[in-house]
Amino acid sequence: MNKVDRLLREIEKEVGYTREWTGKSALASEVIEAIREVPRHRFVPELAQAFAYENGPLSIGHGQTISQPFIVALMTDLLNPGPNSVILEVGTGSGYQAAVLAILVRQVYSVEIVPELASKATRLLKNLDYANVEVRQGDGYYGWPEHAPYDGIIVTAAAPMIPPRLVQQLKPDANLVIPVGEPLSHQELMVVSKKADGEVVTRNVLSVAFVPLTGSHSRQPPRVR
Repeated sequence: MNKVDRLLREIEKEVGYTREWTGKSALASEVIEAIREVPRHRFVPELAQAFAYENGPLSIGHGQTISQPFIVALMTDLLNPGPNSVILEVGTGSGYQAAVLAILVRQVYSVEIVPELASKATRLLKNLDYANVEVRQGDGYYGWPEHAPYDGIIVTAAAPMIPPRLVQQLKPDANLVIPVGEPLSHQELMVVSKKADGEVVTRNVLSVAFVPLTGSHSRQPPRVR
């Protein structure tokens, strides 16, 4: 069994372990094939490439990580993208999640707050011919309104609350997939669904651990609930 097939087997096992919480006994075959196709070793630092196809997160510098492949696959599946979808990603990081999405959808717009990561991901995605991904350096907490509304939004860092601007930029009958919680505290992966009539419904999926979503919002006083 090669390293990619072994990784996919590990993801399959993880789906089985977590199905009580996620409600999923299997992920969409299109998602699994996208994970198979993307060369994850190209999205991690050279010293970490030996671990690129293990089912765990890896540091990519600047206090950021490339997420565990199972979590990437699960979040992509929960997003429920289609071939004509236009997706917003908040937190480009290394570009790996954007590359997975690029195989599945028409267009990915991705926002990264760390200038060095935004530049590096832009170059790498271009070199690997992911022509339907556009990366912008900026604060993704406020989305990318110029291209809204989106058929789905995925956030790859934990926000202290669901960002209202992202919900506003979501199309009806679309999902926002986001980890919510404070650093070094309890975080929940959530699906925020905007119904056709504009009603917003949230669902907790799984306990997770993500780096925090940084930006100007993180310097504001915490909201009293």
